[in-house]
Amino acid sequence: MSPDKLAYMANQIGRFFASQPHEQAVESTADHLRQFWDPRMRSAIVAQLATENNKLDPLVREAVDRLRIDAKTS
Repeated sequence: MSPDKLAYMANQIGRFFASQPHEQAVESTADHLRQFWDPRMRSAIVAQLATENNKLDPLVREAVDRLRIDAKTS
């Protein structure tokens, strides 16, 4: 799947949870990505985080950073 499509999908998920308090929205977004995204999709979105031109919304960046940390500690 293209990086733009993954970013679009992740941003949609983040927007869904954006009405929650910030910390809860970040964790809900990260949890959704953990539960419903294929490991390859999660790896690809984490890789996007390292690029300067990523199209991730700030809330989604935080959620994806949590996935990155999870991947390091597993």
